[in-house]
Amino acid sequence: MPKMNVKSGDQVQVISGKDRGATGEVLRAYPREGKVKVEGVAIVKKAQRPTQENQNGGWKEIEAKIDVSNVMLICPKCGKPTRVGHAKNDEGKKVRVCKKCGHQF
Repeated sequence: MPKMNVKSGDQVQVISGKDRGATGEVLRAYPREGKVKVEGVAIVKKAQRPTQENQNGGWKEIEAKIDVSNVMLICPKCGKPTRVGHAKNDEGKKVRVCKKCGHQF
């Protein structure tokens, strides 16, 4: 189980795969699987059966999970994809730190 440095709501950039270079917000993180869902990335088509709410059924496009190693966190201050470090802030809490500019988030 890999260590996850990204959380839901973070801005990330895809660094490998068919959507390389795409950026988006993390919709959901799956720490046990080491995967994330990113808005607008890894779109797949899913067949929907007709139900009471959706009488017609048909095809629905959804985001698939991608491995956390294929995304890189974008620093909110410098706006660049960066590796993540860890440090303690003034209150002694562990925080994530941008390796490029040193910004805590």
